[in-house]
Amino acid sequence: MAEAGMAGVQPASKSAPPITLTFPDGATRQYPAGTTGLDVAKGISPSLAKRTVAMALDGQLADLADPITRDAKIEFINREDPRALELIRHDAAHVMAEAVQSLWPGTQVTIGPVIENGFYYDFFRNQPFTLEDLPVIEKKMKEIIARDRPFTKEVWSREQAKKTFRGMGETFKVELVDAIPEDQQIKIYKQGDWFDLCRGPHMTSTGKVGNAFKLMKVAGAYWRGDSTRPMLTRIYGTAFAKQSELDEYLKQMEEAEKRDHRKLGREMDLFHFQEEGPGTVFWHADGWTIFQEIVAYMRRRLKGDYQEVNAPQLLDKSLWETSGHWGWFRESMFQATSAGDNTEDERVYAIKPMNCPGHVQIFKHGLKSYRDLPLRLAEFGIVHRYEPSGALHGLLRVRGFTQDDAHVFCTEEQMAEECLKINDLILSTYDDFGFTGDLTVKLSTRPEKRVGSDEAWDHAERIMMDVLKQIEARGGNRI
Repeated sequence: MAEAGMAGVQPASKSAPPITLTFPDGATRQYPAGTTGLDVAKGISPSLAKRTVAMALDGQLADLADPITRDAKIEFINREDPRALELIRHDAAHVMAEAVQSLWPGTQVTIGPVIENGFYYDFFRNQPFTLEDLPVIEKKMKEIIARDRPFTKEVWSREQAKKTFRGMGETFKVELVDAIPEDQQIKIYKQGDWFDLCRGPHMTSTGKVGNAFKLMKVAGAYWRGDSTRPMLTRIYGTAFAKQSELDEYLKQMEEAEKRDHRKLGREMDLFHFQEEGPGTVFWHADGWTIFQEIVAYMRRRLKGDYQEVNAPQLLDKSLWETSGHWGWFRESMFQATSAGDNTEDERVYAIKPMNCPGHVQIFKHGLKSYRDLPLRLAEFGIVHRYEPSGALHGLLRVRGFTQDDAHVFCTEEQMAEECLKINDLILSTYDDFGFTGDLTVKLSTRPEKRVGSDEAWDHAERIMMDVLKQIEARGGNRI
């Protein structure tokens, strides 16, 4: 939030050489080092200062009250500037957090970033928020906006911040302070008596948020995305510079809701979801017919190149330990044990989250010659992976799905050619389904959790980079 004051930040020394600011029209002017953007705007025109909510220094948004200590190109940002939209939403998130803590004292605030089309804030409270709470929060937000309190920034010491938040019972904020790198400042933004830890920047006051905002929905979210940490309530909202823009967005969302695949699935009697099978699809007859037609199409596309196989759903955990999956991805794997108390089989099984180990076992069975390569195995395999309940979303984010999976066993000399063939298969399939627009081909490099040596990854990534260059040379795709 842009600030009306800068407690804890020392202005440049009066003996410092002047700075040169370049304005959008190319004009330059010198100012004493430490002059704020607000000072510059007031010197040009009181009306300019009144309508300006932030500034950009060399293209980077900054608080209007920040001291300027170096030569820079300066631009003044008003609410109608497209760049101000992110600030409006960021300020709205802070106003929402103040409203929530005002209405429900004891609620802890965690993080509240701007996202595409809006913002959210995560809260910790023993009783989760519901949709019925949103109109109450909106009303309180409008009261806070109407008070038009200035946003001010202070820079605190690390210990001061931790002591203050610990005394307030804000344990999540204490953890966030600890996570800030030592070379970064601890910035506190205030709006009247309420304050929060924040990197900024923001606008000059709460009134600049305006009333073109709407709280949209609530959801569950684990702290830091870790399922072993506390569950928080995430409140989503959106905000715009003008009411007409908000109305247009809400109309778009209403139309999108009518076309939501979950709603259409129920209305067309294709599929449904229910709590007893979280993240898994109940396919109805017509939906399953469509599903099978898609599978039949892919079988026709793969015929002659791929051998279709099928690996077991349950495999002893020892096989997953050998493959490395158990050590790296165990938290995402569903487990099963032997049935009943009277069985002698006490083995632990994993419900397969992927087809890799099963296909390797099929390849290993029997003798193979280099003349058999490349050997392409395909499977329409049903796999299950644990996803946090808050992340589940219709057919787009599930715990059980059928994966048109394939593994190609080949020599190193055949790798590039096989990658190109797979790329062509994917792109031509997209064409058949009507995805004929501009497509982007990206290289996914090694993840933090992975199986295989760095040398193997280095070699594979070099080959894949060469393949990307060949795809780019063909034209028609962005790399």
